Amino acid sequence: MFRFLTRQFLTGLITILPITITLYLIYWVISSTEQALSHVIKFILPDYMYWPGMGFLAAIALIFSLGIMMRLYVFKRLFKFAESLLYHLPVIKSIYGSMHDFFHYFTPGRETEFQQVVAVKLDNGMEMIGFITLDNAEHLPTQDDEERVLVYFPMSYNIGGYPVIMPRRLLKPVDMTMEQAMRFVLTAGVAGHTKPK
Repeated sequence: MFRFLTRQFLTGLITILPITITLYLIYWVISSTEQALSHVIKFILPDYMYWPGMGFLAAIALIFSLGIMMRLYVFKRLFKFAESLLYHLPVIKSIYGSMHDFFHYFTPGRETEFQQVVAVKLDNGMEMIGFITLDNAEHLPTQDDEERVLVYFPMSYNIGGYPVIMPRRLLKPVDMTMEQAMRFVLTAGVAGHTKPK
């Protein structure tokens, strides 16, 4: 009886936890944004004109406006100048550079050849799933006559992985989208039941 109750409780917990965590993260983003910008809005507008949710909508408008302004040459140059100042600060340049490169990898419009899912066959017959993150051999630290690329192998249930420089001839393209492959690898195949397209 106790085992039955425990099993049902764990089943319910596993069912509700992903939904709860997802909803909490959405709530945290909205509430944090609202709290941060509500003071600015109340400073600009009279209190009676402010209503809950205005801060979050203002954040969306600001982000959208920033995306549009980044298409302007003058604003882009100013941003590059400010960014260059960050790259000259000892500790900040390492943190900002890593975060910038990570999020830049998911920038809309980025060439699909840099988001290719590949499989690498090892000497013992096993295969590893990876992602080509750098296709240009000129930017690799090691160069020779053989064409090489940088492949990132993420670790399951972990934030981390291994960037490996390897010959292109050892790579076999995998017919999966980035989302499917990332979910498959990060969950060790548990959430990878979706068939490749």
